[in-house]
Amino acid sequence: MFLALKELKKGKLRFTMIGLIIVLIAWLVFILSGLGNGLSTLSAASIKNMDADYVVYEKGSGSTFSKSLLSESLISDIEKQSNVEEVSPFGSAMGAILNEDGSGNEDKTDIAILGINPGTFLEPKVIEGKQLDQGNQLGVLANDGLKDQGYKIGDSLALDGSMEKLKIIGFVENETYNHLPALFTTMDKWRLYKFSAPGSNNGMEDAVNAFVLQGPDVNTETLDKEIKGIETVSKNKAIQGMPGYTAENGTIMMMLVFLIVISTFVIAVFFYVLTIQKTNQFGVMKAIGASNSFIANAIVSQVFLLSLIGILVGIALTYGTALILPEGMPFNLDVKLVVIYGVLLLLISVLSSLISVRKITKIDPLTALGRVE
Repeated sequence: MFLALKELKKGKLRFTMIGLIIVLIAWLVFILSGLGNGLSTLSAASIKNMDADYVVYEKGSGSTFSKSLLSESLISDIEKQSNVEEVSPFGSAMGAILNEDGSGNEDKTDIAILGINPGTFLEPKVIEGKQLDQGNQLGVLANDGLKDQGYKIGDSLALDGSMEKLKIIGFVENETYNHLPALFTTMDKWRLYKFSAPGSNNGMEDAVNAFVLQGPDVNTETLDKEIKGIETVSKNKAIQGMPGYTAENGTIMMMLVFLIVISTFVIAVFFYVLTIQKTNQFGVMKAIGASNSFIANAIVSQVFLLSLIGILVGIALTYGTALILPEGMPFNLDVKLVVIYGVLLLLISVLSSLISVRKITKIDPLTALGRVE
Protein backbone atom coordinates (compact mmCIF):
# COMPACT_ATOMS: atom_id res chain seq x y z
CA MET A 1 0.00 0.00 0.00
CA PHE A 2 2.89 2.37 0.86
CA LEU A 3 4.45 1.91 -2.56
CA ALA A 4 1.06 2.41 -4.24
CA LEU A 5 0.45 5.70 -2.42
CA LYS A 6 3.96 6.99 -3.17
CA GLU A 7 3.55 6.27 -6.87
CA LEU A 8 0.08 7.84 -6.99
CA LYS A 9 1.53 11.04 -5.47
CA LYS A 10 4.46 11.06 -7.86
CA GLY A 11 2.48 10.50 -11.04
CA LYS A 12 -0.49 12.78 -10.28
CA LEU A 13 -1.25 13.83 -13.86
CA ARG A 14 -0.98 10.30 -15.25
CA PHE A 15 -3.16 8.74 -12.58
CA THR A 16 -5.63 11.66 -12.68
CA MET A 17 -6.24 10.97 -16.36
CA ILE A 18 -6.83 7.25 -15.67
CA GLY A 19 -9.05 8.13 -12.72
CA LEU A 20 -11.05 10.47 -14.96
CA ILE A 21 -11.77 7.59 -17.33
CA ILE A 22 -13.05 5.50 -14.39
CA VAL A 23 -15.19 8.44 -13.19
CA LEU A 24 -16.79 8.82 -16.64
CA ILE A 25 -17.47 5.07 -16.91
CA ALA A 26 -19.01 4.95 -13.41
CA TRP A 27 -21.06 8.08 -14.10
CA LEU A 28 -22.50 6.58 -17.29
CA VAL A 29 -23.29 3.25 -15.57
CA PHE A 30 -25.17 4.98 -12.72
CA ILE A 31 -27.04 7.33 -15.07
CA LEU A 32 -28.20 4.37 -17.17
CA SER A 33 -29.14 2.49 -14.02
CA GLY A 34 -31.24 5.43 -12.80
CA LEU A 35 -32.98 5.82 -16.16
CA GLY A 36 -33.72 2.08 -16.36
CA ASN A 37 -35.09 1.99 -12.84
CA GLY A 38 -37.11 5.14 -13.50
CA LEU A 39 -38.72 3.65 -16.60
CA SER A 40 -39.43 0.44 -14.71
CA THR A 41 -41.08 2.36 -11.86
CA LEU A 42 -43.12 4.51 -14.22
CA SER A 43 -44.36 1.41 -16.01
CA ALA A 44 -45.54 -0.65 -13.06
CA ALA A 45 -45.18 1.25 -9.76
CA SER A 46 -48.81 0.62 -8.75
CA ILE A 47 -48.39 -3.14 -9.20
CA LYS A 48 -45.00 -3.17 -7.45
CA ASN A 49 -46.48 -1.27 -4.50
CA MET A 50 -49.22 -3.85 -3.94
CA ASP A 51 -48.80 -5.89 -0.77
CA ALA A 52 -49.65 -9.06 -2.71
CA ASP A 53 -48.24 -12.48 -3.55
CA TYR A 54 -50.24 -13.68 -6.58
CA VAL A 55 -52.56 -12.40 -9.31
CA VAL A 56 -55.40 -14.42 -10.84
CA TYR A 57 -56.13 -13.74 -14.52
CA GLU A 58 -58.51 -15.16 -17.08
CA LYS A 59 -56.92 -18.23 -18.65
CA GLY A 60 -55.08 -17.38 -21.87
CA SER A 61 -54.64 -13.69 -21.05
CA GLY A 62 -50.85 -14.00 -20.88
CA SER A 63 -50.66 -12.28 -17.48
CA THR A 64 -51.93 -9.03 -18.99
CA PHE A 65 -54.67 -7.11 -17.19
CA SER A 66 -56.19 -5.62 -20.35
CA LYS A 67 -56.69 -9.10 -21.88
CA SER A 68 -58.30 -10.61 -18.79
CA LEU A 69 -62.01 -10.53 -17.89
CA LEU A 70 -63.46 -12.41 -14.93
CA SER A 71 -66.66 -12.24 -12.92
CA GLU A 72 -66.34 -10.85 -9.39
CA SER A 73 -68.54 -13.74 -8.23
CA LEU A 74 -65.42 -15.96 -8.41
CA ILE A 75 -64.04 -14.25 -5.32
CA SER A 76 -65.98 -16.56 -2.98
CA ASP A 77 -64.52 -19.65 -4.70
CA ILE A 78 -60.97 -18.26 -4.48
CA GLU A 79 -61.35 -17.38 -0.81
CA LYS A 80 -62.25 -21.00 -0.01
CA GLN A 81 -58.93 -22.32 -1.37
CA SER A 82 -56.26 -23.36 1.10
CA ASN A 83 -53.61 -20.82 2.17
CA VAL A 84 -55.50 -17.92 0.57
CA GLU A 85 -55.46 -15.14 3.17
CA GLU A 86 -57.01 -12.16 1.35
CA VAL A 87 -58.51 -11.62 -2.11
CA SER A 88 -59.41 -8.35 -3.77
CA PRO A 89 -60.67 -7.55 -7.30
CA PHE A 90 -58.72 -5.21 -9.55
CA GLY A 91 -59.49 -3.37 -12.77
CA SER A 92 -57.52 -1.05 -15.05
CA ALA A 93 -58.39 1.28 -17.90
CA MET A 94 -56.71 4.10 -19.78
CA GLY A 95 -58.31 7.49 -20.25
CA ALA A 96 -57.93 11.24 -20.17
CA ILE A 97 -59.24 13.79 -17.71
CA LEU A 98 -59.75 17.51 -17.73
CA ASN A 99 -60.79 19.98 -15.11
CA GLU A 100 -64.39 20.93 -15.61
CA ASP A 101 -63.21 24.52 -15.60
CA GLY A 102 -60.79 23.77 -18.45
CA SER A 103 -61.58 24.18 -22.10
CA GLY A 104 -60.05 22.72 -25.23
CA ASN A 105 -57.96 19.59 -25.81
CA GLU A 106 -54.80 21.21 -24.41
CA ASP A 107 -56.18 20.80 -20.89
CA LYS A 108 -56.57 17.00 -21.11
CA THR A 109 -54.28 14.77 -19.09
CA ASP A 110 -53.67 11.11 -19.85
CA ILE A 111 -54.25 8.89 -16.81
CA ALA A 112 -54.71 5.25 -15.78
CA ILE A 113 -57.97 4.49 -13.94
CA LEU A 114 -57.53 1.68 -11.42
CA GLY A 115 -60.59 0.09 -9.83
CA ILE A 116 -60.30 -1.31 -6.28
CA ASN A 117 -62.56 -1.91 -3.30
CA PRO A 118 -62.10 0.80 -0.64
CA GLY A 119 -60.50 -0.35 2.60
CA THR A 120 -58.78 -3.40 1.09
CA PHE A 121 -55.05 -4.08 1.01
CA LEU A 122 -54.94 -2.68 -2.55
CA GLU A 123 -55.85 0.83 -1.46
CA PRO A 124 -52.66 2.95 -1.27
CA LYS A 125 -51.87 5.14 1.71
CA VAL A 126 -53.05 8.72 1.32
CA ILE A 127 -50.44 11.46 1.87
CA GLU A 128 -52.96 14.29 1.58
CA GLY A 129 -56.77 14.29 1.82
CA LYS A 130 -58.84 11.23 2.72
CA GLN A 131 -59.19 7.57 1.72
CA LEU A 132 -61.75 6.17 -0.74
CA ASP A 133 -65.31 5.76 0.46
CA GLN A 134 -67.75 3.26 -1.05
CA GLY A 135 -70.51 5.76 -0.34
CA ASN A 136 -68.77 8.47 -2.38
CA GLN A 137 -68.65 7.14 -5.93
CA LEU A 138 -67.29 10.41 -7.32
CA GLY A 139 -64.19 10.39 -5.09
CA VAL A 140 -60.81 9.31 -6.49
CA LEU A 141 -57.25 9.14 -5.17
CA ALA A 142 -54.76 10.73 -7.56
CA ASN A 143 -51.01 10.34 -7.94
CA ASP A 144 -49.34 13.42 -6.49
CA GLY A 145 -47.51 13.98 -9.78
CA LEU A 146 -50.75 15.49 -11.07
CA LYS A 147 -50.20 18.44 -8.73
CA ASP A 148 -47.50 19.62 -11.13
CA GLN A 149 -50.19 19.87 -13.80
CA GLY A 150 -52.38 22.06 -11.62
CA TYR A 151 -54.71 19.47 -10.10
CA LYS A 152 -55.67 19.77 -6.43
CA ILE A 153 -58.00 18.24 -3.87
CA GLY A 154 -61.61 19.13 -4.58
CA ASP A 155 -61.14 19.41 -8.36
CA SER A 156 -64.07 18.05 -10.35
CA LEU A 157 -62.88 16.01 -13.32
CA ALA A 158 -64.56 15.11 -16.57
CA LEU A 159 -63.54 11.86 -18.24
CA ASP A 160 -62.87 12.34 -21.93
CA GLY A 161 -65.30 10.35 -24.07
CA SER A 162 -67.56 9.55 -21.13
CA MET A 163 -70.42 11.08 -19.18
CA GLU A 164 -68.81 9.98 -15.89
CA LYS A 165 -67.52 12.60 -13.45
CA LEU A 166 -64.82 12.29 -10.78
CA LYS A 167 -63.59 14.37 -7.87
CA ILE A 168 -60.11 14.31 -6.31
CA ILE A 169 -60.45 13.60 -2.56
CA GLY A 170 -56.85 12.58 -1.82
CA PHE A 171 -53.32 12.27 -3.19
CA VAL A 172 -51.06 9.22 -3.08
CA GLU A 173 -47.38 9.08 -4.04
CA ASN A 174 -45.37 6.97 -6.49
CA GLU A 175 -48.46 5.44 -8.11
CA THR A 176 -48.07 5.11 -11.86
CA TYR A 177 -49.37 2.49 -14.25
CA ASN A 178 -48.26 1.93 -17.81
CA HIS A 179 -46.24 5.20 -17.71
CA LEU A 180 -49.29 7.22 -16.66
CA PRO A 181 -50.32 8.77 -13.32
CA ALA A 182 -52.87 6.54 -11.58
CA LEU A 183 -56.37 7.46 -10.39
CA PHE A 184 -57.82 4.99 -7.87
CA THR A 185 -61.59 4.69 -7.86
CA THR A 186 -64.19 2.17 -6.65
CA MET A 187 -64.85 -0.97 -8.69
CA ASP A 188 -68.41 0.22 -9.39
CA LYS A 189 -67.22 3.52 -10.80
CA TRP A 190 -64.47 1.79 -12.79
CA ARG A 191 -67.06 -0.52 -14.40
CA LEU A 192 -69.27 2.42 -15.36
CA TYR A 193 -66.34 3.89 -17.33
CA LYS A 194 -64.69 0.71 -18.61
CA PHE A 195 -67.88 -0.98 -19.85
CA SER A 196 -69.90 2.08 -20.83
CA ALA A 197 -70.28 0.71 -24.35
CA PRO A 198 -73.06 -1.92 -24.59
CA GLY A 199 -71.66 -5.45 -24.76
CA SER A 200 -68.09 -4.44 -23.91
CA ASN A 201 -68.19 -6.65 -20.79
CA ASN A 202 -69.02 -9.70 -22.94
CA GLY A 203 -72.29 -10.02 -21.04
CA MET A 204 -70.42 -10.73 -17.81
CA GLU A 205 -71.97 -9.47 -14.60
CA ASP A 206 -69.71 -7.46 -12.25
CA ALA A 207 -66.67 -7.93 -14.50
CA VAL A 208 -63.14 -7.37 -13.18
CA ASN A 209 -59.73 -7.67 -14.84
CA ALA A 210 -58.13 -9.82 -12.16
CA PHE A 211 -58.01 -10.84 -8.51
CA VAL A 212 -55.02 -10.02 -6.33
CA LEU A 213 -54.17 -12.53 -3.60
CA GLN A 214 -52.32 -12.49 -0.32
CA GLY A 215 -50.99 -15.86 0.80
CA PRO A 216 -47.33 -16.78 0.19
CA ASP A 217 -48.07 -20.51 0.49
CA VAL A 218 -50.82 -20.65 -2.14
CA ASN A 219 -50.43 -23.60 -4.54
CA THR A 220 -51.13 -21.99 -7.91
CA GLU A 221 -51.43 -25.28 -9.79
CA THR A 222 -54.07 -26.54 -7.39
CA LEU A 223 -55.91 -23.22 -7.50
CA ASP A 224 -56.03 -23.27 -11.32
CA LYS A 225 -57.34 -26.86 -11.28
CA GLU A 226 -60.03 -26.15 -8.71
CA ILE A 227 -61.43 -23.10 -10.52
CA LYS A 228 -61.92 -23.40 -14.26
CA GLY A 229 -60.93 -20.62 -16.64
CA ILE A 230 -58.26 -18.95 -14.52
CA GLU A 231 -54.46 -18.79 -14.44
CA THR A 232 -52.57 -17.71 -11.34
CA VAL A 233 -49.14 -16.11 -11.50
CA SER A 234 -46.75 -14.57 -9.01
CA LYS A 235 -46.69 -10.81 -8.52
CA ASN A 236 -43.30 -10.63 -10.27
CA LYS A 237 -44.70 -12.38 -13.33
CA ALA A 238 -47.67 -10.01 -13.30
CA ILE A 239 -45.22 -7.09 -13.39
CA GLN A 240 -43.38 -8.71 -16.31
CA GLY A 241 -46.73 -8.94 -18.10
CA MET A 242 -47.22 -5.18 -18.11
CA PRO A 243 -47.19 -3.90 -21.72
CA GLY A 244 -43.66 -2.91 -22.75
CA TYR A 245 -42.15 -3.63 -19.32
CA THR A 246 -39.94 -6.55 -20.37
CA ALA A 247 -38.82 -4.87 -23.60
CA GLU A 248 -37.86 -1.63 -21.83
CA ASN A 249 -35.95 -3.34 -19.06
CA GLY A 250 -34.30 -5.74 -21.51
CA THR A 251 -33.02 -2.83 -23.59
CA ILE A 252 -31.60 -0.96 -20.59
CA MET A 253 -30.03 -4.12 -19.15
CA MET A 254 -28.44 -4.95 -22.52
CA MET A 255 -26.93 -1.46 -22.66
CA LEU A 256 -25.60 -1.83 -19.11
CA VAL A 257 -24.10 -5.25 -19.84
CA PHE A 258 -22.32 -3.98 -22.96
CA LEU A 259 -21.11 -0.91 -21.09
CA ILE A 260 -19.69 -3.01 -18.26
CA VAL A 261 -18.00 -5.44 -20.69
CA ILE A 262 -16.43 -2.54 -22.63
CA SER A 263 -15.46 -0.85 -19.36
CA THR A 264 -13.69 -4.02 -18.25
CA PHE A 265 -11.66 -4.07 -21.46
CA VAL A 266 -10.79 -0.35 -21.31
CA ILE A 267 -9.72 -0.44 -17.64
CA ALA A 268 -7.68 -3.61 -18.16
CA VAL A 269 -5.84 -2.10 -21.16
CA PHE A 270 -5.07 1.13 -19.32
CA PHE A 271 -3.50 -0.63 -16.34
CA TYR A 272 -1.70 -3.15 -18.55
CA VAL A 273 -0.05 -0.39 -20.61
CA LEU A 274 0.84 1.44 -17.40
CA THR A 275 2.48 -1.69 -16.02
CA ILE A 276 4.39 -2.43 -19.22
CA GLN A 277 5.91 1.06 -19.09
CA LYS A 278 7.36 0.20 -15.65
CA THR A 279 8.76 -3.22 -16.57
CA ASN A 280 12.38 -2.26 -15.99
CA GLN A 281 11.63 -0.64 -12.62
CA PHE A 282 9.85 -3.77 -11.45
CA GLY A 283 12.80 -5.82 -12.72
CA VAL A 284 15.20 -3.75 -10.62
CA MET A 285 12.96 -4.18 -7.57
CA LYS A 286 12.96 -7.95 -8.06
CA ALA A 287 16.76 -7.92 -8.49
CA ILE A 288 17.22 -6.22 -5.09
CA GLY A 289 14.91 -8.72 -3.38
CA ALA A 290 11.31 -7.56 -3.81
CA SER A 291 9.02 -10.55 -4.08
CA ASN A 292 6.29 -11.03 -6.69
CA SER A 293 3.64 -10.82 -3.96
CA PHE A 294 5.00 -7.45 -2.75
CA ILE A 295 4.89 -5.95 -6.25
CA ALA A 296 1.49 -7.54 -6.96
CA ASN A 297 0.10 -6.09 -3.74
CA ALA A 298 1.35 -2.64 -4.74
CA ILE A 299 -0.31 -2.87 -8.19
CA VAL A 300 -3.64 -4.20 -6.88
CA SER A 301 -3.69 -1.60 -4.07
CA GLN A 302 -3.03 1.14 -6.59
CA VAL A 303 -5.87 -0.02 -8.85
CA PHE A 304 -8.22 -0.46 -5.85
CA LEU A 305 -7.61 3.07 -4.55
CA LEU A 306 -7.84 4.70 -7.97
CA SER A 307 -11.05 2.80 -8.84
CA LEU A 308 -12.68 3.42 -5.45
CA ILE A 309 -12.10 7.17 -5.68
CA GLY A 310 -13.28 7.21 -9.31
CA ILE A 311 -16.48 5.30 -8.49
CA LEU A 312 -17.28 7.50 -5.47
CA VAL A 313 -16.83 10.63 -7.60
CA GLY A 314 -19.03 9.02 -10.28
CA ILE A 315 -21.79 8.41 -7.69
CA ALA A 316 -21.56 12.01 -6.47
CA LEU A 317 -21.79 13.31 -10.05
CA THR A 318 -24.83 11.09 -10.69
CA TYR A 319 -26.70 12.44 -7.66
CA GLY A 320 -25.75 15.95 -8.75
CA THR A 321 -27.04 15.25 -12.25
CA ALA A 322 -30.33 13.96 -10.81
CA LEU A 323 -30.92 17.38 -9.23
CA ILE A 324 -30.84 19.19 -12.58
CA LEU A 325 -32.74 16.66 -14.71
CA PRO A 326 -36.16 17.83 -15.99
CA GLU A 327 -39.03 16.93 -13.62
CA GLY A 328 -40.77 14.77 -16.19
CA MET A 329 -37.74 12.57 -16.83
CA PRO A 330 -38.16 9.04 -15.40
CA PHE A 331 -35.01 8.88 -13.27
CA ASN A 332 -34.98 6.83 -10.06
CA LEU A 333 -31.58 6.12 -8.50
CA ASP A 334 -32.11 3.12 -6.23
CA VAL A 335 -29.52 2.96 -3.43
CA LYS A 336 -29.40 -0.84 -3.65
CA LEU A 337 -28.57 -0.68 -7.38
CA VAL A 338 -25.94 2.01 -6.78
CA VAL A 339 -24.22 -0.26 -4.25
CA ILE A 340 -24.47 -3.32 -6.54
CA TYR A 341 -23.07 -1.55 -9.62
CA GLY A 342 -20.44 0.25 -7.53
CA VAL A 343 -19.14 -3.01 -6.07
CA LEU A 344 -19.30 -4.65 -9.51
CA LEU A 345 -17.21 -1.88 -11.10
CA LEU A 346 -14.69 -2.05 -8.26
CA LEU A 347 -14.45 -5.82 -8.58
CA ILE A 348 -13.98 -5.58 -12.36
CA SER A 349 -11.22 -3.00 -11.95
CA VAL A 350 -9.34 -5.11 -9.40
CA LEU A 351 -9.72 -8.27 -11.49
CA SER A 352 -8.49 -6.45 -14.59
CA SER A 353 -5.29 -5.55 -12.70
CA LEU A 354 -4.53 -9.28 -12.36
CA ILE A 355 -3.52 -9.30 -16.04
CA SER A 356 -0.81 -6.77 -15.18
CA VAL A 357 0.19 -8.80 -12.11
CA ARG A 358 0.62 -11.90 -14.26
CA LYS A 359 2.94 -9.94 -16.56
CA ILE A 360 5.05 -8.75 -13.60
CA THR A 361 5.58 -12.28 -12.25
CA LYS A 362 7.20 -13.26 -15.57
CA ILE A 363 9.76 -10.43 -15.58
CA ASP A 364 13.35 -11.67 -15.55
CA PRO A 365 15.42 -9.35 -13.27
CA LEU A 366 18.60 -9.87 -15.36
CA THR A 367 16.86 -8.92 -18.57
CA ALA A 368 15.27 -5.92 -16.87
CA LEU A 369 18.61 -4.77 -15.46
CA GLY A 370 20.08 -4.92 -18.91
CA ARG A 371 17.36 -2.59 -20.14
CA VAL A 372 17.92 0.04 -17.41
CA GLU A 373 19.63 3.07 -18.83
